[in-house]
Amino acid sequence: MNKTIMITGATTGFGKATAEKFAANGYNIIITGRRKDLLDELENKLNAFGTIKVLSLCFDVRRKEEVESVITNLPEDWKNIDVLVNNAGLAVGLSHIQDGDSEDWDRMIDTNVKGLLYVTRAVSPLMVARNKGHIFNIGSIAGKDVYENGNAYCASKFAVGALSKAMRIDMLKNNIRVTLIAPGMAETEFSIVRFNGDQQRAKNVYKGFDALTAEDIAGVIYYCATLPENVCINELEITPTQQASVNHSFRRE
Repeated sequence: MNKTIMITGATTGFGKATAEKFAANGYNIIITGRRKDLLDELENKLNAFGTIKVLSLCFDVRRKEEVESVITNLPEDWKNIDVLVNNAGLAVGLSHIQDGDSEDWDRMIDTNVKGLLYVTRAVSPLMVARNKGHIFNIGSIAGKDVYENGNAYCASKFAVGALSKAMRIDMLKNNIRVTLIAPGMAETEFSIVRFNGDQQRAKNVYKGFDALTAEDIAGVIYYCATLPENVCINELEITPTQQASVNHSFRRE
């Protein structure tokens, strides 16, 4: 019987690559996101694998009532979720805190922190009832150290780190594995969103830099998820070879 993975923010980037990786390895996939057109496109792509089932759920993790309703009303044969990937997240804006936009702050905290909490609160009881499950939280090396203009985004990712430790402690007796994945610079939609769709500015972020790819992170998640059940990798910090920390990187001319 195929195992089941649920991935938030599955329409692009890490989420999409993770869905494709697990589908290729025989997992049934629950994909979630806000953009139905992209969800439908991914669902069609995943269904091409043939031997798996795919469930597409269009909702916003920031809306607690939506999250609760969708998870509560999952078909019974989809409630045995083996792996949850809390991937939905974003960075918006890049300014000193005294010039910050409070709407940007709200959007990051509501998605990166509260959205993660809402989804985990809805899904984890299903795992606890089975004494089995693995939760992945996608953090960032920006949750390990702070960089100039990163203020609210860094704070949200520090929170993801703390919540990951708390989840593991709280569900220890229930045999639930919790893994924090903390990527460094990765070339996805991240910078496009941060710069409000400015493609050129986003492209310049990665100039002279062999950044991580979404597929790199998907491969790491798959590795951790397929270890023996008595093994839990609590935390992984992953950077490109050209990056040593959030504040130290080398760019080729």
